Amino acid sequence: MIRVILPPHLRTLAQVRGDVELEVQGPTTQRSILDALEARYPMLRGTIRDHVTQQRRPFLRFFACEQDLSHDSPDAPLPDAVASGTEPFIVIGAIAGGNFKGMGDGESAESERRSS
Repeated sequence: MIRVILPPHLRTLAQVRGDVELEVQGPTTQRSILDALEARYPMLRGTIRDHVTQQRRPFLRFFACEQDLSHDSPDAPLPDAVASGTEPFIVIGAIAGGNFKGMGDGESAESERRSS
């Protein structure tokens, strides 16, 4: 049984709480896990991978066993710990943001608040 941890917005869309457990046929790869996930939760199709290219969406990252797998081949075998269900396959929503006024020049947010 493969364990998958989804970010909150995808858990809400799939209407699940906590980890998702999946049966995966054949080798345990990113592709086989995502195929099984989308088969079980069709509402997730197109949210993790592009409908046409099947490429990972830009603001999602894949992790397992404390490794960033986001740029690995989708057909590369995942660690045995993921295949056995000991460790989860984790989908994380990446965060992008700007620069807080005053940040980036050595000042802390706290010193910025105090001077305001």
